[in-house]
Amino acid sequence: MKNHLEIKIRLLRKEDDRSKFCSGNIDLDRFFQRFAGQNQFKHYIGSTYIATLEKNIVGYITVSPNEITAEKIHTATKKQLPHYPIPILRIARLAVERTFQGHGIGKLLLKSMLELALRLRDEAGCVGVVVDAKFEAIPFYQNLGFIHLEVLQGMLNDRPEPKPMFLSIKQIEHAYQQK
Repeated sequence: MKNHLEIKIRLLRKEDDRSKFCSGNIDLDRFFQRFAGQNQFKHYIGSTYIATLEKNIVGYITVSPNEITAEKIHTATKKQLPHYPIPILRIARLAVERTFQGHGIGKLLLKSMLELALRLRDEAGCVGVVVDAKFEAIPFYQNLGFIHLEVLQGMLNDRPEPKPMFLSIKQIEHAYQQK
């Protein structure tokens, strides 16, 4: 797939047909098909953004506002932050339709949420993004600068995944200034 195809990112709508979405991960597919709408339109606990190509949903990402304390963040970053709960944007789920995997749609969805984090920083407060990374996705996030949340990770040792990872708003801002 080339960049000339027009992938659009937008909020999920009630009328969007999620029933045929298949990423190859049954948990991610089940969430999107059954619970993304409830979480967004009924419970208001998260928002799902979709990537569309023409009328097809080719990927999604679910986010929610959250908080974290400085001691759960990497040593170099936490020195600059207060020791009470601080606002973050949490990425709970990210999936790409199986036939479109490997074409940059996941990065495009993530880029949109990093831009959202920058807007939140200015409008409501946000010190960074935390992602709940599945084991196979950890290298993807590490390559983008995310670091492991060591304290939280230690609490999850009995579960292999997801692993919480953090990217500071300063790193996001720096990346956008380089463009």
